[in-house]
Amino acid sequence: MTYPDKFTGFQVKSADTWQEVHKQDFVPKPFGDYDVDIKIECCGVCSSDIHTVRGDWGPQSYPLAVGHEIIGKVIKAGPKVTHVKEGDRVGVGAQSYACLDCKQCKNDNETYCRRQLGTYASTWPDTGVVSQGGYSSHIRTHQHWVFPIPESLPSEIAAPMLCAGLTAYSPLVRNGAGPGKKVGIVGIGGIGHFGILFAKALGAEVWAISRSRAKEADALKMGADGFIATAEDKWNEPHRMTFDLIVNTASSSDGFDLSTYLTLLDVHAKWVSVGLPGGGGFNVRNQDFMPNGCFIGSSHLGSRRETLEMLQLAADKKLYPWVEKIPIGPEGLKQAFQGVDSSKVRYRYCMTNYDDAFGV
Repeated sequence: MTYPDKFTGFQVKSADTWQEVHKQDFVPKPFGDYDVDIKIECCGVCSSDIHTVRGDWGPQSYPLAVGHEIIGKVIKAGPKVTHVKEGDRVGVGAQSYACLDCKQCKNDNETYCRRQLGTYASTWPDTGVVSQGGYSSHIRTHQHWVFPIPESLPSEIAAPMLCAGLTAYSPLVRNGAGPGKKVGIVGIGGIGHFGILFAKALGAEVWAISRSRAKEADALKMGADGFIATAEDKWNEPHRMTFDLIVNTASSSDGFDLSTYLTLLDVHAKWVSVGLPGGGGFNVRNQDFMPNGCFIGSSHLGSRRETLEMLQLAADKKLYPWVEKIPIGPEGLKQAFQGVDSSKVRYRYCMTNYDDAFGV
């Protein structure tokens, strides 16, 4: 028998009661040769958690424990595991499976594998078991998505990097953010504040772009070189065709005039959207691209290689995201869910005190 044979999690029972969690046991997928069991220490809170349990992205298999910015200690490693060992402090992000055999997987694009599965709310192949997330005592997953954490990074600082951080880091490095480049970050929230931190650490000139100046002081403290408030008259004029890359992290597309934002881009420069707002999304016309021949696209998480590079960059540069710690439990999770839903968080929550909730 594998150890432990049952895990315990704070699970949501229905979309109608998405703010209420219940502590209960669940059975993880069968332990495999490449699997790692992790005793969880802390877990960041992502807006994806709320969208999932609330049913915003479709029906879910309840009861469900979410959470996919996980840090903990390896307590068991399968016989074919080579990346980590028992006792290591490790992290798990938003993805926990891909085939590892297709063209995409073999080219550091495993996050785009057609068979990729999320860390929670996915059905493990050949088992029928629905994956449960990091608001739990333990997690079991394949070694490929288990990442050693640099010693100098505190757990509550590293945790939010595994989804929000990586979501910002991957499009930056894949699209050339660095010295001599002017990079814009739209939306100064959980992902956006990572965008500022990482773009600056990579050596780019960084501009924060938000509707108002409410977060200007914060953005400048994070390292932004400048700030643009899009509610102001003719806000785009001083910056027309000057940006090499814009990463859009905004969580809403309401009233979003994409055509004006695109005027900021230099010839053949790129607009990369990583936020997942609800509603109908952007209205896009070919005429919007023609004045500068710009490109528009998206990005999904990042590869194992990028995750390890990101963590090391954060350790080397001593990059600390703005994190508020909340003890895990029914009240703590309700507070976190409500704070994220109302955009009160500045700028990431991390659930902590797991030993108090689940025992040593």
